[in-house]
Order: sequence, then C-alpha cells, then structure tokens
Amino acid sequence: MANTRDRTRESLVRQETDVPSTDNDISAFLDRAREIKPRPGAAGRLIFALDATMSRQPTWDRACQIQAEMFQEADKVGGLKIKLVYFRGFGECKASRWFESGEALAHAMGRIACQGGHTQIRKVLTAALSAAEQEKIAALVYVGDCMEEDVDLLCDKAGQLGLLGVPMFLFQEGRDGVAERAFREMARLTNGAYCPFDAGSAKQLADLLKAVAVFASGGHTALQALEKQGEQGAGLLLQQLKPGRG
Repeated sequence: MANTRDRTRESLVRQETDVPSTDNDISAFLDRAREIKPRPGAAGRLIFALDATMSRQPTWDRACQIQAEMFQEADKVGGLKIKLVYFRGFGECKASRWFESGEALAHAMGRIACQGGHTQIRKVLTAALSAAEQEKIAALVYVGDCMEEDVDLLCDKAGQLGLLGVPMFLFQEGRDGVAERAFREMARLTNGAYCPFDAGSAKQLADLLKAVAVFASGGHTALQALEKQGEQGAGLLLQQLKPGRG
C-alpha cells in the first residue's frame, strides 16, 4: 500500500495554491450542478457511496439523517431510489438493493459500523458501472476524505461512467490535497461536480445533498425551482449562495 501511495503522490504533483473560501466552493458547485442534465429516463435513481472507514463514523452518522431528508425533498418532485455503496475494513465493499424510502435505508445504514482500513474507491466505481450497465442512473454521489489508490485506475473507471452519462458529485471532508485533485478530475471526467466541506458545515452538506436528490428526480428544471423556494432548507441555501458571493 505504501508503494501505491507513493505512485499516487508522484502522479499528483502538489502545488501551492490559495485555498478558496467554503462559500465560494459551494457556490461554484451549485453553479456547476445547474448546468448538468440527467439522461432521459434516468430520473429518480441515485447511487449514494460512502467511505465507511474508522475516521468516517461522525460523517456516517450524519449521512444516516441526511438521506431521509433527501427522500423527502425528492418526493416533492417525483420520487427517488437510492442504492447504497460503501467500503470499510480489509477489502470489504458492498452495494445494497435499491431503496425507495428513507426509513428502509436508515434501517440498513444503522446496522453498519465503520471499520479501519484503506480507501476502495475503485470498487465503488466498479459497482456503479455495473448498476449503470443494467439501468439508467441519474447521478453518483461520493462522500469521503482521502484517496489511497492509483489515481489513473480511478480516472479510467470515472471516464467509463462519463461515457455512460453518469455525473459524479464528489463531496470531500477536509482538504487533503491528493484526494482533492483526484476528486476534481473524476468530477471533470464525468461532467459532474466537486465540493469540499468540514465538520462545521454539516447543514450545508445536508442542503447540498438534498439539492442533488432533487436533481436526480427532476433534473435542471427541478433544481431551478428549488432555488426559488426560499422557505425550504435546500432552497434557502441556493438563494444564499448565488454565484459571485463571498
């Protein structure tokens, strides 16, 4: 694994750059999300992929709560089906059936405990490709904090998803530089979007994920409509984070 990390870090040369503000990052993410159009017939199917290694327990717990809100927001547009994909421990990566309710998915997630281990993002992408080859998928959401694999192999898989018309929405907790560059490239290859968050922006993450759920259910038009609903959580965030703000 050490050799893999070395190759990864060699292939992603670190550059000293100014770290943009969280508001600007989220604004740019929403700007990009508005431009993406789901494949015809893909509405409603979303793959929700999570890093379930030991360091991710707090985020996993938040995701258990957020996913219920994703279903609720999407139901206002046209419904949502979510397939959970996660990895943890030594070589364990699993994909669930399609869930059509937050209660059922929460029950399944509640039985899963995070375990120490290295990232297995390549397996997540393989699972997503397998699902996308069987039925149309509106989007793949991935939430994680680091990347310990060969970036070229990941980008090859991401490129295949891009050819199938599945955009990746990648959310990174923290600012690991290697992971950020890999996540940004996977977002680019799939015509998707990237956005960082931290422990203090759980509310922002929730609103962004709800916006993605609405996108999966109703596409660009539904996302625009959500922006106009300032009295609702995700809509309020979209109103507050207009392009150019911050």
